[in-house]
Amino acid sequence: MDRNRFKVIKGGNESRIENREFVAAYITDTRLMGVVGLRIHWEIKEAGVPMGFHQFFYFDAEEYGLDSYKSYRGDDESAVEAMEDAMFGGLGGQMIPLTEQEARFLVQDFCRDSQMMGVRLPEPREEYAFLLENEIGDDPWLLRSIVRKMCVELQSDYELVHYFLMRSYGKDKKGLSYVSDMEGIESGRIEDVAEPYGATLYKNTIEEFINEDGSTSYLSESLVEVDHLNQYRLIMTEVQVGDNKVISAKRRSAFTVTTQEVAMMLSRPEFVTVFEVLAQEEDANNVLEEILTTAMKSRHDNGKLYMVFHQNNEHVNRRIFRLNDDIQSLFYMTDFGQLIVGAYTLPAIWEAERKLQKSKLGMVLMPTAKFEFKEPVLLDFVQSDYEDFEDFLEDIKGEQ
Repeated sequence: MDRNRFKVIKGGNESRIENREFVAAYITDTRLMGVVGLRIHWEIKEAGVPMGFHQFFYFDAEEYGLDSYKSYRGDDESAVEAMEDAMFGGLGGQMIPLTEQEARFLVQDFCRDSQMMGVRLPEPREEYAFLLENEIGDDPWLLRSIVRKMCVELQSDYELVHYFLMRSYGKDKKGLSYVSDMEGIESGRIEDVAEPYGATLYKNTIEEFINEDGSTSYLSESLVEVDHLNQYRLIMTEVQVGDNKVISAKRRSAFTVTTQEVAMMLSRPEFVTVFEVLAQEEDANNVLEEILTTAMKSRHDNGKLYMVFHQNNEHVNRRIFRLNDDIQSLFYMTDFGQLIVGAYTLPAIWEAERKLQKSKLGMVLMPTAKFEFKEPVLLDFVQSDYEDFEDFLEDIKGEQ
């Protein structure tokens, strides 16, 4: 492991978090997805009064290292949960307890990766500078314990192959080492599988074959988007596994595909319900904030989007993996009195509708239309300039 030493940043606020006492730490078991969330709980004293100090770290293995950091001083559990949901709610993992030493090691490791990537550490750095002191050296037992906690227990060879290819295309050597016994990973020799640049795995379909010697091979058809090239590739890879690890992988073919072909490959049904909102848009958004606490929220030109994710990453444990199968439902509150709800399965759209009916919004929502589309359209509407969903549908019908 590359041990580039980092420089501890001292700041004027450091004295405000002295007399720390470790209480607990937790990490999401989502490392194989390429991202993890870490929360550390300390007890500190301000003006002699003990209180909680909670630190939240979001780590991206492929691009940023330590991507974002937030903190909360206080003992309001609802405020702590709200911050945890806002930062980690979309990761789909369980929070697993860590020791203080494990938490410190991870923060140091996150910061090292950021520096190797040339990415500035998030502010305020002085709040977590103390965690970078007394650098923890290589400890195989410590690392093994951490890996067990931040990597979900694999349930099938399908899941193993999907994660292996995700980490390969993401140029994530550390993550790749957690699911592979192949030689050459640490030295960077993963070109037998990966693209020259980092890539995102959008879809992966696995076929299983029994070889003449009785061993099993998995042939994967991977649709990837290559970073920096704005290019999609379809790649065939043969993978062999043993003892719950990938032991060999070889690319068999690869070629570029058009955006039209990509759209066909990613095509899937979408179920949409449109409501007229008989209340102020701000009031409706406040209720949505209350009932969609773990949703990823984003502001757009004509409204606010709430993206609700599944609470686990079971979508990886299937023969066919789709990147956006972790999305449970979408809620788009427009600035013009419409609430559009979308999902990719009937049970999911029914669950989304029930959630609204049971909320304070139930009395002020009037359903005006229901649709089943052969391919998703809701996100296209979100990114468009249209104010009305049905006007948007009329125009795209006219273009077909």
